[in-house]
Amino acid sequence: MTSLQLGRQVHGAVVVNGFSSDTANSNALITMYGKCGDVGDALKVFDRMLERNSITWSAVMSGYGMHGLFEDVFVVFERMICEGIVPDGITFTAVLSACSHGGEIEKGKEYFEMMEKRFGLKPSLEHYTCMVDMLVRRGRNEEAKAFIERMEDKPDDALWRAFLGTSKASRETQSK
Repeated sequence: MTSLQLGRQVHGAVVVNGFSSDTANSNALITMYGKCGDVGDALKVFDRMLERNSITWSAVMSGYGMHGLFEDVFVVFERMICEGIVPDGITFTAVLSACSHGGEIEKGKEYFEMMEKRFGLKPSLEHYTCMVDMLVRRGRNEEAKAFIERMEDKPDDALWRAFLGTSKASRETQSK
């Protein structure tokens, strides 16, 4: 709550000093409001922006995703595409994370495939980690393991933690 109050003061200073038309400042405000749980104010900043970029859209999607508004993430993604903004790796991290936490495995697979085939983006370790997390959250550990084995890059600690940690939680839930 203290962070949100401080963030609102910063927002006020940005507006008073004439910096609200700067895309980077607005992106930072959207991110701040999203992380503080005030998605409504994040959207107000977004709606008032004259110019938006992929960071802007990704910040909104991340805010929605952090607060369980997964369907809204997908709607914003489609709107972004319709407005001609090309998604980047950060955008796909937000979308894949929403798929993972929302249990949308098939949708996650579609977005993962879309990265390379439609937008020419090579998935990073972060994207693979989202996919592995998504699969093991739903008890599809063998599929996650096969996914890891197909990777070109060497799995990092975050990916293994996602695989092992979520697998353990999945097993504990299934045994109850």
